[in-house]
Amino acid sequence: MGLLVFVGLGLHDEKGLTLRGLELARRADAVFLELYTNPMPNLRLEQLRRLVGRPIKLVSRKMMEEEEGKQILKEAEKGLTVLLVPGDPFIATTHIDLRIRAEKMGIKTSVVHGPSIISAAISLSGLQNYRFGRTVTIPYPEMESYPETPLRVILENRGRDLHTLCLLDVKAEERRYMTVRDTLEVLLRAEEKAKVGAVGLNTLVVAVASAGSPNPIVRAGSVGEIMGEDLGQPPHTLIFPASLHFMEAEALITLAGAPEWVRGWLK
Repeated sequence: MGLLVFVGLGLHDEKGLTLRGLELARRADAVFLELYTNPMPNLRLEQLRRLVGRPIKLVSRKMMEEEEGKQILKEAEKGLTVLLVPGDPFIATTHIDLRIRAEKMGIKTSVVHGPSIISAAISLSGLQNYRFGRTVTIPYPEMESYPETPLRVILENRGRDLHTLCLLDVKAEERRYMTVRDTLEVLLRAEEKAKVGAVGLNTLVVAVASAGSPNPIVRAGSVGEIMGEDLGQPPHTLIFPASLHFMEAEALITLAGAPEWVRGWLK
């Protein structure tokens, strides 16, 4: 009976791979890697191959979704197969369907977790994780149609006095990775149309970039201020805070360069 192991790569480069994940990849009969769900601009594929000590086959969205991962499942029927996935394998990805198919075929599966943007962004911000509500993804607008769902999620969370973590769209096949500035422009355009009062130029927001790297960037301020910040290359992440505990306000000022006026957001 085969075994398919989903191994998290972490957030920045090949050094985010855990020792357990590396051990399994080195023992595997076949190793696959997907990079379309999350950009890892500092991942060096050749260095990863040397680290693992065996060939690594890149998989595309088409192979995973349209072809239902059949090539991976075929290898997993024969022996130990590892699928390397950015971040934590089942956070913000669609790979649960592959795991279900494997189990139904009699292939055992397991998971080696890696650092996730969800925990990393919250940790870097200094905000308290139990005060976060529903997470939302901000998509690229289609045909000048600006998404209103993120605005309503921010409003819903704020109404419950909960922060909102926003994941930004990725179109890896087109080499398009949404930036904080792109996202805020999309939300402001959506707000112009919807007029729900979720986001404006004076709304408090926290931007996170290069999470998982030795030099992450965290900035807090108004939407207008953050739109002018240079955050470097994606991936980027946004947080819209609700009211702040005094320690959260201190964290934003100390760790994210927030202006003193954030103390006015205290509970």
